[in-house]
Amino acid sequence: MPEKVNLKGYFERIGFAGSIAPTLSTLDLLHALHPAAIPFENLGPLLGEPVRLDQPSLEKKLLTERRGGYCFEHNLLFMRMLQDLDYTVRPLLARVVWTNPEGPSLPPSHLLLLVEINGQNHIADVGFGGLTLTTPLRLRAESAQTTPHETFRLTGGDPDWTLEVKLADDWRPVYVFNLDQVSEDDIAPINQHTATDPASPFTHELRVALAPSGRRLKLHNTKYTRQPSGEEAEYRELATLDEIKQVLTADFGITLPQNERLDSVLSALLAPKPAPAA
Repeated sequence: MPEKVNLKGYFERIGFAGSIAPTLSTLDLLHALHPAAIPFENLGPLLGEPVRLDQPSLEKKLLTERRGGYCFEHNLLFMRMLQDLDYTVRPLLARVVWTNPEGPSLPPSHLLLLVEINGQNHIADVGFGGLTLTTPLRLRAESAQTTPHETFRLTGGDPDWTLEVKLADDWRPVYVFNLDQVSEDDIAPINQHTATDPASPFTHELRVALAPSGRRLKLHNTKYTRQPSGEEAEYRELATLDEIKQVLTADFGITLPQNERLDSVLSALLAPKPAPAA
């Protein structure tokens, strides 16, 4: 049985108002608003906190506490909201190649969604950090598809699809996926590994992203990037704990967790100060 969802709280969180008919136009709007309002962030794994994927836990964290999450949290929340709106939607697993050319040979580590509308398949993904989609993509090969932020395309499809993004004049692979059936029981151990394995970057690197209209905001450890659509990125190195916390709260809208380890964990990300001269 589908889990009970708090649609009213979700709509308030993302600023949605309009038709809730399960159409492509409704999906387009929801898909744009979600990553503009709910940040991608991994403070939980960084602090050693468990990442729970049941609906009450996701709503408490992402809606009530005004936190964010990573792919499993974002896309499962989004999937259950869409199901409650009578969309035909199911999860898919992907192998990330954006940061790892060996990705196709590794186990899957990313979650996205397949949405069927009027006999046409689309992929939705509101949880891929600094390259999160801001509109669903139609599942068809080789066609460039413009989104509010970047241009993407899908290649292959027999059986593996590759999501690619166009940066300048180059197409770069993002992740590889197929349409195999995936259950939430399949997702649980992957989430556990991602959240707790010492080799997982989410356990020792800070990764935060938001995609408001017209720009992307990204924070990787202490490197803060503001990327206006179609323009040169602006970079800033955060030099103090207060700066990190200010950016997290003011720019990304995150209510920081009440965790006694927060300051020490964030401080450890700062570049070491040079030793004083002898």
